[in-house]
Amino acid sequence: MTASTSIHADTDIGTDIGTDIHTGNSTHRTHRTLRIDPVTRIEGHAKVVIQLDDAGNLQSAGLVVNELRGFEKILVGMEADRMPHITARICGVCPTAHHLAASNALDHAAGVTAPPAAMLLRELMYMGHLIHSHCLSLFVLQGPDLVLGLDAAPAIRNIVGIVRAHPEVAKKALRVRTIGQKINETVGGRGVHPVTSVAGGITFVLDQTLARRMADWINEGLALMTELTPVVKQLLMTTIDKHPAMLTDWVVSSWGVGTVKDKKISMIEGLITAVDETGQQKLAFATPDYDRYMTESVLDWSYMKPVRIRERPDDNTVLHDYRVGPLARINVTGCYGTPWADREYETFTSLGGAPCHITVFQAYAKLLETIWALERGAEILRTPAVFGETRVPVKYQGGRGVGHVEAPRGTLIHDYEIDDQGIVRAANLVVATQQNYALINRSLEHAVTSHVIGRASDDALLNAVEFSIRCYDPCLSCATHAVGDMPIEVDIRCAGQRVRSLRRSSSS
Repeated sequence: MTASTSIHADTDIGTDIGTDIHTGNSTHRTHRTLRIDPVTRIEGHAKVVIQLDDAGNLQSAGLVVNELRGFEKILVGMEADRMPHITARICGVCPTAHHLAASNALDHAAGVTAPPAAMLLRELMYMGHLIHSHCLSLFVLQGPDLVLGLDAAPAIRNIVGIVRAHPEVAKKALRVRTIGQKINETVGGRGVHPVTSVAGGITFVLDQTLARRMADWINEGLALMTELTPVVKQLLMTTIDKHPAMLTDWVVSSWGVGTVKDKKISMIEGLITAVDETGQQKLAFATPDYDRYMTESVLDWSYMKPVRIRERPDDNTVLHDYRVGPLARINVTGCYGTPWADREYETFTSLGGAPCHITVFQAYAKLLETIWALERGAEILRTPAVFGETRVPVKYQGGRGVGHVEAPRGTLIHDYEIDDQGIVRAANLVVATQQNYALINRSLEHAVTSHVIGRASDDALLNAVEFSIRCYDPCLSCATHAVGDMPIEVDIRCAGQRVRSLRRSSSS
């Protein structure tokens, strides 16, 4: 990422021959291209297509993912025991989510239950991961929009700009992120791609020395969050004050899906639960039944497969778009189960309602989950059972293994078919960004309506589009399982013809 911005506008008009993503018709398009560096702050390679009618009114806006999905095919023929380690390589941002989803799937395939100490350690590892991931999203990816303003120039609207403008805030935020990663590394064996969670449990037993060290980190993190929490809330409200349409127009009412255990949010075990737009519970099902309720579909214009939820099992007559992730999780349960997070949730509801459908409040929900993860981590370390035995023997008999976790971005499902030799014969991974796909596109329409229709500013358009996407913290490498840069392109089309194309591309 560079600290400077270069803007290049093609001076000549060219002709582009291609296929319209909505009509499928081949067209000749006249357009100019605007390239803006540096790289945008999303994980993966995205293109946005905005379709206008002859009068210039919005018809549709959609996120086009250009990377080919292929990781599921790579898994076929591999030993099942390798899944927690191999699938963690799908993404360097959320490897722990895949690591634990795979471990849960192998437990199910082998018909075993990991010991209580192992489940507590898996959860502790995951609390560290959640802290790390949410701090990355809040302060590094989305933070520049909040700290420096949505309309700030891309040259300064990045983590370097935050450090220059508010060095103490940046220092404290990055320290909390480090604490999360240290917990993840201590329990997981490695910081980026953990190795300790396996079929049947965890490969080490926690001792008092490591427990005290992690408890000290968590106490430090809680102290830092008492200073950072009011800062984040103030920045969020300042952004909304500058862009009041975010409270009125950037609102996407939808079903919400999250995991519930003992009537509280749970990240690594529990029932997948769905509520409707009003917050009324509609579904609650065990992980192996996910494919009776969730249905993936294939698009001819994007490699990411959207997911919708059935109102009745195996019945496609009524399907709903839905949201997953921090905002959906709290809409589903309304309870974290720890004192500070639950108190803060009361303030959240006074501002955003319950259930909350305000897109920008996803940032507030991430803040709540960061507080909760620190509090829950402290609770785990005070639990005597965390020091017990951590592993049971495993033997595969052949069959299906399905497991899930609540990834930072939302519900993540791993589904394997394993033969009696312990070899994976088929795999399906349903990731959070797929499930948010419809909601991302609807939020894009809100951003376009407020920043394209009647406005000529290309910067305003790109800023609004990027911000609306970043509210969902999308991980396109997870959603497509491919390696790529992180540029974004915006095509604006009218009556099937490309009017103009905007791009912010990698500045490598």
